[in-house]
Amino acid sequence: MLTHQTQIRVLYRDTDKMGVVYHANYIVFYEAARNEMFRHIGLPYTMLEQLGIAMPIVEVESKYKAPAYYDDLLTVRATIKELPLVRAVVEYEVTNERGELLNTGKTVLGYVNMERKRPCRAPQQFIDELKKYFDQ
Repeated sequence: MLTHQTQIRVLYRDTDKMGVVYHANYIVFYEAARNEMFRHIGLPYTMLEQLGIAMPIVEVESKYKAPAYYDDLLTVRATIKELPLVRAVVEYEVTNERGELLNTGKTVLGYVNMERKRPCRAPQQFIDELKKYFDQ
């Protein structure tokens, strides 16, 4: 299992007229956490792009439990529970500074050969680097 935490400060632009984080911004927070997780383990998206692979989101879920507000410091925990061979399923938990669970979510990402514009499996180099985080 691979887990990483990223902190995000809620900016004014992230909120609605009531000062509450606008619902769609949680998906932006998921992306930031996912990018930082891969970067932290030495697999930034730029590496995949250099291999000719893109990782588009094919499914997203988001469940809102309590609001986040302007200037809150959020912790977004991203977790991958299974080695992502054909699809990468990433789960998220968003908490505030008091440790209150505000949001949970999930994204499912596929792999696409950028030249052919067709689905493909994860590059072997990518999988080899990820294997150490998963029980075999």
